[in-house]
Amino acid sequence: MIPKRRLLTLLTLSTLLPSLGRAATAPAVLTLWPEGVPAARRADAPAARGDLGPERVDANGSISNVSQPTLTIVPPAVDRHLSPYGTAVILCPGGGYSYLSANREGQQYAAWLSTLGITTFILKSRLQEWGHPAPLQDVLRAVRLVRSRAAEFGVDPRRIGVMGSSAGGHLAASASTLFDHADGRTGAALDTVSARPDFAVLVYPVITMTDPAAHAGSRKALLGADPSPALLAQMSLEQQVTAATPPTLLLHTQGDKSVPVQNSLLYYQALTRAGVPAELYVFEQGGHGIGMRDGLGTASAWPRRAEDWLRQRGLLGKEAAR
Repeated sequence: MIPKRRLLTLLTLSTLLPSLGRAATAPAVLTLWPEGVPAARRADAPAARGDLGPERVDANGSISNVSQPTLTIVPPAVDRHLSPYGTAVILCPGGGYSYLSANREGQQYAAWLSTLGITTFILKSRLQEWGHPAPLQDVLRAVRLVRSRAAEFGVDPRRIGVMGSSAGGHLAASASTLFDHADGRTGAALDTVSARPDFAVLVYPVITMTDPAAHAGSRKALLGADPSPALLAQMSLEQQVTAATPPTLLLHTQGDKSVPVQNSLLYYQALTRAGVPAELYVFEQGGHGIGMRDGLGTASAWPRRAEDWLRQRGLLGKEAAR
C-alpha cells in the first residue's frame, strides 16, 4: 500500500493547485525594506537616475519594474496527513533579471511546497532597473527577516532554505555563496542576523557569468553592458563556493538551450570539491523554463525528486540532517 504522504503525484498536482488557490485566504505580504529601499549603486541603472515608472504586471502575472521588494507568505496547507516541521523556503522566481515569473515559478511552486508542510515566502526582488547589488541585498534581507521573526512565522531558524529557477536560481545561489559579502549589507540593524540559507534547491539555474555557458541576457540585466572582470568573477557563483555553502539540490535538462546544463554541472563540481552535500539531476527531455508542466518525460517528475531530497535531508521530518 502506498503511504498517504506519497499520494501527491504530478498527475494530481494539476487538480490540487486550483483547489488550494480557492481555499486559501489572501496571503500576507511583508515589505522588505520598511525603513526605505537602499539606493541604487550601479551608475547606469535607471533607478540611479531616478526615472523609474510604476511596477508592471502582464497578462501572465509576470512582474517587472519592481521598486518595492516584498515577501508573500504562503503557509503550509491544512491537511491531517501533512504536518509542518518548521521548514521555510524563500522562493526566487526567474525571468532573466528583467521580470519575475511570479505565477509559474512562484505561486505554483508555493502551492506544491505548502502540501509538504513548508512555509513559503515568495520574493519580489528588484531587477534590471536597479542592477547589482540590489537583488542580492533583497534575497539576503529576506533570509535575515524570516530568521529574525522565525517564532512569529512558526518556522525553525535552522531550517530556512532558498529555491530559485533560472535567474532566480542565480539569486538563490548568490545567497548560498555571498551571504557574508559586503555587497549584501546596507548598514541596517538586521545585517547582524545570519543570511546564510540552510539549504538550496536550484532549478535550471543561471550560475556562471562567463562565456561560453553564461546566459547573456541575465548577465547584462544584472551587471550592465560592460562589467569588470572582478565583478564577472564575483557573480560567477561556481567560483564562490566554499565549505560553508549549504547543501544543494540541482535540477536541469540536457535540452536547455537558453541556460546550458553546464551551469549546473559547474556548480555541482564546485560543491563536490568543497565537500558540500549535493545532488544533481539532469533530465533528457525539456527545454528551459519548464516549471511544473506535464508531458516532458522524467523531467516532469522533478518535484518528486525534490521532495525525496528534502525528506532525505530531514527537512520534512523532526530531525534535519546537518
